[in-house]
Amino acid sequence: MAKKKKKVEKPRHEPTKRQLSRWKQHQRRQRFIFGAGVLIIVAVLVVIGAGIYFGWYVPERQPLHQTIIRVNDTEFNMDYYVDTLRYQVLQLESIGISVDISQMGYLADGAVTAIETNELVRQEALKLGITVSDEEVEAKIGEQFADYDPSLLKDFHNVIRDFVRAQLLRGKMLAEYFDQQVPKTAEQRRVLAMFLESQSQANEIRDRLEGGELFSELTTEFCLDSYCKSREGDLGWHPRGILPGLVDSSVLEDSAFSAEVGEISQPIPEVAKLKALGYWLIKLEFRDEGAGIVQGRAMLLGSEEEASDIRARLEAGEDFAAISDEFSQYDEFKGNGGEFEVSGGDMSSAFDEFAFDPELELGSLSQPIKDDTVVTKGGYWLIKVADAADDRPIDETDRDTLKNDLFNQWVGGLSDNPDNTVESYLDAEKTNWAIIHALEG
Repeated sequence: MAKKKKKVEKPRHEPTKRQLSRWKQHQRRQRFIFGAGVLIIVAVLVVIGAGIYFGWYVPERQPLHQTIIRVNDTEFNMDYYVDTLRYQVLQLESIGISVDISQMGYLADGAVTAIETNELVRQEALKLGITVSDEEVEAKIGEQFADYDPSLLKDFHNVIRDFVRAQLLRGKMLAEYFDQQVPKTAEQRRVLAMFLESQSQANEIRDRLEGGELFSELTTEFCLDSYCKSREGDLGWHPRGILPGLVDSSVLEDSAFSAEVGEISQPIPEVAKLKALGYWLIKLEFRDEGAGIVQGRAMLLGSEEEASDIRARLEAGEDFAAISDEFSQYDEFKGNGGEFEVSGGDMSSAFDEFAFDPELELGSLSQPIKDDTVVTKGGYWLIKVADAADDRPIDETDRDTLKNDLFNQWVGGLSDNPDNTVESYLDAEKTNWAIIHALEG
């Protein structure tokens, strides 16, 4: 049997002092490199985390080519959105309106709506077989922007092209599609109308009309609607759908088409319509003649009749603050019981004439003070149907109005159509970033 060979141990090699020193230096360098790497990674994570936490928005993290609006299969990136803002600023400046950053929030929202609407109209018009060629668009741009600096327009030509295309598409849609949906003739009324401040005034004017005074003369003297007044009350012949836009009233038309020819209506109440007239009730409580300051309570009311009725309630002991908060139409004083502190010139001359009268006793309650520099809502209509026709040719101006109304209703329904997908990925940080870059040019 063969004997196992005895394992011979190799002599251990002892490192020299120099080798030990180098090895320790190498370990220190490794630890330093590792520690530095960890610190860099931590720093990067901190920056990213802070960016997420504080909502920082920088081009490196959110580039200009990022999609921010999608309309079905069409995408619009941040660069397009910024150029749309610049285009809107350019359009406003071209008509003498300067734009600063405080106004850009409104433009930013409008830009999103415009981008979405223009694309929806383009897509839906295409389905109807209505298109605008590139040649037509470029010709219109050359005509519409002839006086602009070409180098300036070149920077956002794509946006200009799309907006001009939308403009031309609207014209074609009106002429080729919606024109067929508006009849050439229709039932019409020739209406006389005037807008008055109160029911009592309307009753008084109605009595005077019944007594033989002319509608035109009384409208010129008392009417608070500028369109009616400019036409001496005669609104002319119109089909349904026209009167609301002429006089900014949703209540006038139904009355006009249900009234008998030749009859003067009873006063028709109007809640929402605005008018350049109001009546103050003011109670002065403190005066500092040296500082030129007065304090007190005030409310603004829509008619002299209403102001007189409320003044009587105040004189009977009702609380000024409670009534002001309920009835006043001056938002700046409303909600705090009508309290005010003003200097001369802060308010209208009608207000100041009472409030800064040095002979006025503190605690005095004014009579109703008429002020035609303020805006209040509400009033009463009087109308008279001068003539009626069951099938009268519609004036072309009225047909254009009806076509535009149909177009706007059609556009308004596009985004509600379940077949259309419209998405915006904008948030406050991205919008603010876009605004800053648009203003920087």
